[in-house]
Amino acid sequence: MSSTSTSTRNLSHIIPLDFNSVDTLPDSHTWDSSPDHHLFTEFVPIIDLHDPNAATLIRLASEQWGVFQVTNHGVPMNLVQEAEVQARGLFELPRDQKLRALRSPESFSGYGSAGNAANFSKLMWSEGFTIMGSPVEHAAQLWPDDQSVQTHFCDVMEEYQKKMKGLSGKLIRLMLGSLGLDKEDVKWLNRPKRSSTNFPQVLQLNYYPVCPDPTRAMGLAPHTDTSVFTVLNQCDISGLQVFQEGIGWMSVQPIPGALVVNVGDLMHILSNGRFKTTIHRAVVNELHHRISIAYFYGPPYDVKISPLMKLIGQDHPPLYRPVTWKEYLGIKGTHFNRALELIRNDTGYASFIYE
Repeated sequence: MSSTSTSTRNLSHIIPLDFNSVDTLPDSHTWDSSPDHHLFTEFVPIIDLHDPNAATLIRLASEQWGVFQVTNHGVPMNLVQEAEVQARGLFELPRDQKLRALRSPESFSGYGSAGNAANFSKLMWSEGFTIMGSPVEHAAQLWPDDQSVQTHFCDVMEEYQKKMKGLSGKLIRLMLGSLGLDKEDVKWLNRPKRSSTNFPQVLQLNYYPVCPDPTRAMGLAPHTDTSVFTVLNQCDISGLQVFQEGIGWMSVQPIPGALVVNVGDLMHILSNGRFKTTIHRAVVNELHHRISIAYFYGPPYDVKISPLMKLIGQDHPPLYRPVTWKEYLGIKGTHFNRALELIRNDTGYASFIYE
């Protein structure tokens, strides 16, 4: 599949197909290179956050795999399950009702296709709903005549974001600690967290309908996340696959009560390349609809992200120049899988200046 040079932001409002109206795979959604369903059976690490060695295990998993699953994470499972119920209810709404909350070209939030859809010549067999902060405005568009449904949806999603933020704080401390770092080494972690502008929250609800020909369709095309890391609830149906050099594509099997953590591009930069950013994708099937919910953890949009000082030296020069999350999103939207390459620092250690 060829990439385009079109900005993802400009085409982020691509209208998803009415999946209920087709019984054969249209050419627009038929990929020349289909997902390989004969996968390797390696299992990504499963880490109990109550384990006293959790930080070390997270470091090893981040260096070797770039992905792991966590248990005993402190997020109530009844909340996780209710978030799934609310997401499913949203995607089961009539098409015209969902289109009331269609993502505009100027916004990242709302209903629409995958955010990276413009980077591929074929469309994906999925639809999504992005929440940035409060979903009140979009909830009113989706359920204009039912205040109680609006309120419950918003309450669940806001509580879910709150718990994900708490878990993300725990994870970032463990990840930094595993590298011999603490909050003092990452100044933006000490910022007051009262404002969503300071610490933007991005929650992505994904829906993968039953597909008439899953061997030639793609639920979510291969990509890495721009975030520091992503916490994913893939619910109870397998569909997430990760790519490992020397092994190939592997299925990440759902574990009851566990959440998946994907290392993102910004963590790869912060760790000066020690932690792997994970190439992953989602496949579909012909028997079951599938829901997933992703929480993207990142820094304030205006903070310059660069390799941390304690991780660089004469033998370990900084690999990347400073970049804000907002700037990096623009680079990724335009250049997609070349984004990290384009900010790679080639000037050498002596002339590198931190801002």
